Amino acid sequence: MAGTTVPEKRQLVLPTSSRSVTETVNGSHKFVIQGYSLAKGMGVGKHIASENFTVGGYQWAIYFYPDGKNPEDNSAYVSVFIALASEGADVRALFELTLLDQSGNGKHKVHSHFDRSLESGPYTLKYRGSMWGYKRFFRRTLLETSDYLRDDCLKINCTVGVVVSAIDCPRLHSIKVPESDIGAQFGMLLENMEGSDITFNVNSEKFPAHKLVLAARSPTFRSKFFDGLDEDKKEIVVTDLEPKVFKAMLHFIYRDTLTEEVKLIPSTSSSETPVSETLAAKLLAAADKYGLGRLRLMCESHLCKDICVSSVAEILTLADCYHAMELKAVCLKFAAENLAAVMRSDGFKYLKENSPTLQSEILKTIAGCEADCSSGGAKSRSVWAQLSDGGDTNGRRVRQRT
Repeated sequence: MAGTTVPEKRQLVLPTSSRSVTETVNGSHKFVIQGYSLAKGMGVGKHIASENFTVGGYQWAIYFYPDGKNPEDNSAYVSVFIALASEGADVRALFELTLLDQSGNGKHKVHSHFDRSLESGPYTLKYRGSMWGYKRFFRRTLLETSDYLRDDCLKINCTVGVVVSAIDCPRLHSIKVPESDIGAQFGMLLENMEGSDITFNVNSEKFPAHKLVLAARSPTFRSKFFDGLDEDKKEIVVTDLEPKVFKAMLHFIYRDTLTEEVKLIPSTSSSETPVSETLAAKLLAAADKYGLGRLRLMCESHLCKDICVSSVAEILTLADCYHAMELKAVCLKFAAENLAAVMRSDGFKYLKENSPTLQSEILKTIAGCEADCSSGGAKSRSVWAQLSDGGDTNGRRVRQRT
């Protein structure tokens, strides 16, 4: 009909929403200072640094000044600070420093940003070396007669809460995907020996396996079975690995994990067994021979926990022999930072006689550490100064970074 208006159809658009969530990513680090009385007298403004630790994607360290940081205090106080140890741009964070009461009464000395209102918000650190803490953390005379100092030892706990913001978009539906179980499935294939087409004879102990699985995981096995003389063989004799080492290697190839025997092996610090005789060290050699890069890194990580003054030279030699570059770098850095004590160890004497090239690499690493010191790095104390005062003679271990 003329003059009739047709109503306009409107498309219904559902409203959307989003939410900004600002919160802290928290992490803690415990710093034990053994030999407090020996640290005194190192000088105002000089500090002892903890190992770096990671919170919120940034590296942090605890600085303890036994003679104080402020010259005006005439060493009447100890100072404690938390320092940003990596490059950052306006890192906003909350901090907490706790001096632990070692009497068991729980009367800890706590300085905290957490659980209280902040007039200007979280503290902002703009560059590497930025710090938060207290020049007058504790009066020395009171500290030395308190329950915070026991057996010449102080224990400081640090908590860092890095402020992060993210947009949270609600999802109407979600389906949970279970964790991959491919390792368990391949592990069952190995345990049941179904379809095995190759057998390894290791010191008269037989290990059935599958050529395709081995070839997929190891370039050495791939070359053996498809390009080499072992292509048609049904049994291969292995003479350079112990049965337990070969079994642990097969476990990794099929399951992509270490065996419990490797994980639970006792620390070399509590055993007279040389590092080179441990299962982890022998598995490192196997990983290098068969081109198992991930297994090599897992063994490196395991051996890294056992680095100390008495073992670093031996572990460095193993790392160099089996191309464990990450482990080698950690050993070199540890040897450089504890030079005087390491030089007195039996392992260093062996290194001097059998691996002069590694000694040269230690010297190069020392030069790098000295450069870090002069540019304001975490270690303010000269590496060379250890040679004049006896250095660090304890058996302190490497803490693995998270």
